[in-house]
This record gives sequence, structure tokens and C-alpha cells, in this order.
Amino acid sequence: MSFKAALIQMCSGVEMARNLRDASSMIRDAAARGAQYVLTPEVTNIFESDRQRLRAVVATEQDDASVAGFSRLAQELGIWLHAGSLALRLSEDKLVNRSLLFAPDGTVAARYDKIHLFDVDMPSGERIRESDFFAPGSEAVVATLPWGPLGLSICYDMRFPKLYNVLANAGAMFMAVPAAFTVPTGQAHWHVLLRARAIETGSFVFASAQGGAHESGRHTFGHSLAVNPWGEIIAELAAEPGILPFEVDEGLVNRDRGRIPALKNARAFNLKPPQGIAN
Repeated sequence: MSFKAALIQMCSGVEMARNLRDASSMIRDAAARGAQYVLTPEVTNIFESDRQRLRAVVATEQDDASVAGFSRLAQELGIWLHAGSLALRLSEDKLVNRSLLFAPDGTVAARYDKIHLFDVDMPSGERIRESDFFAPGSEAVVATLPWGPLGLSICYDMRFPKLYNVLANAGAMFMAVPAAFTVPTGQAHWHVLLRARAIETGSFVFASAQGGAHESGRHTFGHSLAVNPWGEIIAELAAEPGILPFEVDEGLVNRDRGRIPALKNARAFNLKPPQGIAN
């Protein structure tokens, strides 16, 4: 059984109400094209480089307008609506980068907090420290869709293959990877990492992205794409906001896992201490 999906590529700004309107418009369009599952990018609700302002304006999941808006929209359209991630308040001092999957009745079917936080000094001199403001998650999450299990992840997670191995061994057939990649890292690693995660696990990968020049001055890579379990890119956007519809044949997961049964062939092993003469 196949189903229709769509990825939403955005260039979110600092005004949450406008981001919600922009996302909702594209989600409606995707549903009108027949999409039964729709995924938005990382930090759909706000893209704010000023961390102090970000901390001041975000709300808890219970009070966030985007959460309420997406819940109503999922129910109205009768679709599985996956808010790739939202910046939400966790406590007085910390935020959380949270992915929320809304069922067609508007309820939250699954939530996942980004485990791996992006703490990096870029070659350009830009210094990014997500852990200064965001609390990391600690639990991997597999959600149940009508067509098969979905593994949840967010952006930087894609550099940690163990997470996807755990998700696949827990039954995940599809991997959601909403992201906001920088341009330099996107040019170097975006396609190859996503294809590798698909090949290693024999899973479909759905990667919706932020793309374009943001109000904060940052640029994101875009290139939302869908990858099949054989590692082939079946749909891709360019750098600007848009909608990427595609069809998913979940039968390919069992076919390709049968062709290369890496999950079944994996074996436990011990690491032998380093050998040789110490200098």
C-alpha cells in the first residue's frame, strides 16, 4: 500500500504569527494535492538568532499558538501533520527543540525532543551553541502511522547513525529529518548523510528544510528531499520555500531490507585494546 506525502520548505522569520500563516498556507496546498502526511522543517515557528529574544518570546507547548494552530489544521484537513520542530519553553532557563506529530483528529500522536545539540565553531567564524539555551532530549521515538512506523529525529541528529539504527531495529520504516542546515555544511554533507541513513537502515528518509536568507542574516541550505530505502533521491527542491509532493511505496522497505539484510546481519562485538608498542 502506498501513500502520498509532502515536505514543506520554509524560510521562517522572527514573527511567529507570520510563520504559522505561511506554513498553514503551504500545508493546505499540499493536502489539496492529495498529501496524507505532511512534514514541516526544523524551528517552523520561529527562526531567531538573538537567543535572548528567543527565550523571551517562546511559549510552552500548552500555550504555543503554532501547536494549537497545527492541531486544528490536522483535524480540518484530516491529515497526519508533522511539525518538524518547534522552539518551545521547557523551564524558566531552558527551551526545547520539539517535534510534534498530529493525528488527523488533531491530537498529538508523538513528541520528540532533539537529542544531539549543535555546538559548533564554523569555518566562517560563526559560533553556534544550541546547548546554551536548549535542553537535549534523552529518548528515541517511533510513532505509528497507518502505513508503518515512523522514526523521529531533528537536523544534527542525522550525523549520529546509531540513533537511526536503534529506530530501524525498533521497527521504523520511515525516518523524518526536519532540518535547518547551514549553507557550507549543506553543500558538503546534506545529500550524502541522508542517503547514508536511508541505505544503512533500509528506510525511507523524509527531510524537510529551512531554505533561503532569513531576517536574522543567516542563510540556510534548503534542498528538502525524499530518499528511498535503496538510497535513491526520489524528490528534491532547490533552495527557496516550496512544497515537495511525492509518493511512498512502503513495500520497498521489505524488498530492499531483503536485498541487503544489514539489520539482521549485524553482530555484537568487543573492542580489543590497542595493540603494538607504545612510544
